[in-house]
Amino acid sequence: MKIAPVQLLIFDWDGTLFDSVGQIVHSLMHAAAKFSQPLTKDAAKNIIGLGLPEVMQSLFPNVPELHQSILDAYASHYVEHSKNDHWFDGVAEMLHDLKQQGVKLAVATGKSRRGLDRVLTKTQSHDLFEITRAASETQSKPHPQMLQEILAHTGVLAQNAIMVGDTSYDLQMAQHIAMPRVGVSYGVHPSLTLEQYQPLTIVDDIAALHQFLNGQITVE
Repeated sequence: MKIAPVQLLIFDWDGTLFDSVGQIVHSLMHAAAKFSQPLTKDAAKNIIGLGLPEVMQSLFPNVPELHQSILDAYASHYVEHSKNDHWFDGVAEMLHDLKQQGVKLAVATGKSRRGLDRVLTKTQSHDLFEITRAASETQSKPHPQMLQEILAHTGVLAQNAIMVGDTSYDLQMAQHIAMPRVGVSYGVHPSLTLEQYQPLTIVDDIAALHQFLNGQITVE
């Protein structure tokens, strides 16, 4: 299925571009244990993609007084232990190739602005993206506000953009505003979950994602 013209590609970060899911889960487990809160790895993984306040409310609804302390413990552990996290193999080449072809690139993430800026600097990718939106500065996925803000900034219509993500939150966010969407199965949520949100396709690796997106972009 080809849609045209595609002028803008919007990517989720963790689990889509960046191989960080394992460390996020590990850091959430560490923070929960520090405050004697029960948490399973599956539960920690499943909420990746939400904004951090929403993560706290989902995982620890009965101890709101601990949310900030748990968040601080999570953030400290993640920064300290995520130094080896990196883009999935092929992401740098894919992004540079797509940008060279004239398509606009953006990021829509559940990370905080501080966390996103840190990894943008780490990957030297600030200049690759027209705009990036973090959950700390807008509404959390699956609310579509961050996509609407990206569209307003770039002047692109929803039907001329594609959202790429590894979670139901990414695809539902795009579905809310009838934006075409692509799921990736190598991140957080399995294909069976992603299929519910009627993506154009679901790909299993970066090479397949690169190939599919190359087949979609048409820049006049």
